[in-house]
Amino acid sequence: MTLLIACAYAVGASAQDSPRTSVLKEVVVTATRSEQNKDDLPATIEVIDRKTIESEQINDIRDAVRDVPNVSVKRAPARFGLALGNTGRDGNAGFNIRGLDGNRVLLLTDGVRTPRSYVFSANAFGRDYFDVNLIERIEIVKGTVSVLYGSDGLAGLVNFITREPASYLRDGKTFGGSASIAYSGDDDGWNTGVTLAGKPSETVQWLLSASVGRTNELENMGQNYSANTDRTAPNPERDKNQGLLAKVILTPNAAQRHTFTLEHVDKTAKYDLLSGLSKPPLNSTSVIGLDAKTDMQRDRLTWDGRVRVDTAVADNLQAVVSYQKAKSREYIFENRLSAADRSRDVTFDEATWQLNLQAGKAIPMANGWGQRITYGADYIRTDVENLQTGLTPPAGETYPLKRFPDTRETSAALYIQDEFIHDRWSITPGVRYDRFDLDADQAGFNATAVSLKGSAVSPKLGVLFHATPDLALYGNYASGFKAPNAFQVNNFFENVIQGYKTIPNPNLKPEKSQNFELGLRGRTGIFRFEAAAFTGDYKNLVENDRLVGGRGIPRIDPLIYQSVNIGRARISGFELKGEFDWREDGTGISMPFAYGQTKGTDRTNGRPLNSVDPQKFNVGLRYTAPTWNVRLDAVYHAAKKRSDVDPTEVATGLQFLTPSATTLDLSAQWSIRKDLRLNMAIVNLTDEKYWMWSDVRGVTQTSPIRDAYTQPGRHLNVTLVADF
Repeated sequence: MTLLIACAYAVGASAQDSPRTSVLKEVVVTATRSEQNKDDLPATIEVIDRKTIESEQINDIRDAVRDVPNVSVKRAPARFGLALGNTGRDGNAGFNIRGLDGNRVLLLTDGVRTPRSYVFSANAFGRDYFDVNLIERIEIVKGTVSVLYGSDGLAGLVNFITREPASYLRDGKTFGGSASIAYSGDDDGWNTGVTLAGKPSETVQWLLSASVGRTNELENMGQNYSANTDRTAPNPERDKNQGLLAKVILTPNAAQRHTFTLEHVDKTAKYDLLSGLSKPPLNSTSVIGLDAKTDMQRDRLTWDGRVRVDTAVADNLQAVVSYQKAKSREYIFENRLSAADRSRDVTFDEATWQLNLQAGKAIPMANGWGQRITYGADYIRTDVENLQTGLTPPAGETYPLKRFPDTRETSAALYIQDEFIHDRWSITPGVRYDRFDLDADQAGFNATAVSLKGSAVSPKLGVLFHATPDLALYGNYASGFKAPNAFQVNNFFENVIQGYKTIPNPNLKPEKSQNFELGLRGRTGIFRFEAAAFTGDYKNLVENDRLVGGRGIPRIDPLIYQSVNIGRARISGFELKGEFDWREDGTGISMPFAYGQTKGTDRTNGRPLNSVDPQKFNVGLRYTAPTWNVRLDAVYHAAKKRSDVDPTEVATGLQFLTPSATTLDLSAQWSIRKDLRLNMAIVNLTDEKYWMWSDVRGVTQTSPIRDAYTQPGRHLNVTLVADF
């Protein structure tokens, strides 16, 4: 807090004399479900716009958050077998925000929920259903967001907002677009994309955007190329990514706007899993060939209608109807020396209808106060299906089988947020009521399927005070929840011969959270910053596959595993970001920076939370000229300390601790013409060998394959972008 006070004093002392206090304000939509100035919101929000996506050559979700404090994306190497281990099966697995990951982070596309991750047995389905080439900007809201979005947002949310025709139709243009070609050296990948936009009349706009990408395995610093379990070099991999976005916007008059969106994302990866081959001497069951293929598809059709009504109860109405179909498949084939070959073919599908009706009303009050009310209703229905088939099941198993029954998950909610606004003050209370229902289908399921119902009330309160035009202090409180999903409630699997099984749990409760945050943001002539301190308490955390009984005696007393509510946790931290800017008329030097630190404790046993990343500090030095710029970025990754690790997460041995590392990236952009730009970057300039903590959890200190988990060494990225 000393640092916050010092920053406040510096900004307050110089704000009145600042020659640069007039700065273009950044508008966001995710934090309040309506367009608002980011600086007027009592929350920590990160925005990654299309200009940043291009200049920093962001190719996927892992790239998107590399400079964002207290946010990361896990990407473990693809080292999995047919029936054991899920390391790397899920690719870019999903986001970690302030020490919580998985389905505790809500992911949206244009405000529509995207599929969750599912991990059952050796199978793992990640959450990378996105094509960054179709994205206009990414908004990240840190902290609980249940009051506006319901379940799953315990840690925060990430909203991918797709491209808009207006971005290409400025200055009176009726047709425009862009085309790009990119090369990424860390996976020897190529990507091409094109976006076209038009405005045939004052009432119609359209956009069509498409991209195609081809990549290979993500490189690392491993040097062992053996075709067996000793291998540390990456396994050969061939990826194919395709994305398509189509939009039509109709504005019949000044009071109406209707947006129709069609989005298609298709990702395929083929693996030659050399690390899964047996070492000599070989026997009849030795694995001599191991190949896998994963597919992820997501299709979405959305209508977003907005009407200005100017009535006593609402100034404007918004209705959204969206249908989304996601299909994931993992196929793996194991060629054994003389024993019967084996295969596994696992699918996971989600089909979702999402409906929202929202109203907004501005109300003037006495003494200079005003109100801005947002209220509405949500309805979501998701059909979840899974199936496993294959050849030569393990003894005691039969195909086909389901890890959990086909389930219909529905939720209905009412919410209201009321913002009281004065000259310097903004006070924003809000509350949401959710009702959720899991209806399991018994058909094809080998255990008694159970259904579950429940409800949750999520209040929040945010306060923001503008001490000066360039200095704001804010605080917020928010309560959140995460409803159990189909797998957690009804996970079932039994192997009589091996003596173990998992069983459903009809008594699971929603996970709940209480979060507090204090922040300060400001700017002077050369300095802008935002700092935040946060803490959250979490209870009823669900632990999947916890041993709850049995002695492991086949056919008599098997080990019994179950998803149960056992967890209580506290997560606290601090982050600071900003920039020193000495540029005049767009030319000169600037220095952006960001720092994040989080600590987490499992309050049931006093041990650290292993989901928390070590602290990270980024600082850059950039020189900008009229037609070019060059930037040097340094990233310091702190070491993971033994005192910050729960040792019980590793079954045998000690957890490998990532050492500290500092990487340097050198990048430049050249505007060859007004409509043609070349971006180049040398990433990891010094060829530093380092690991990311989220990737190595579960890897022991004595593991001979630790280098398989290292990050890519020095490589070149190049992008050429043309506007028209």
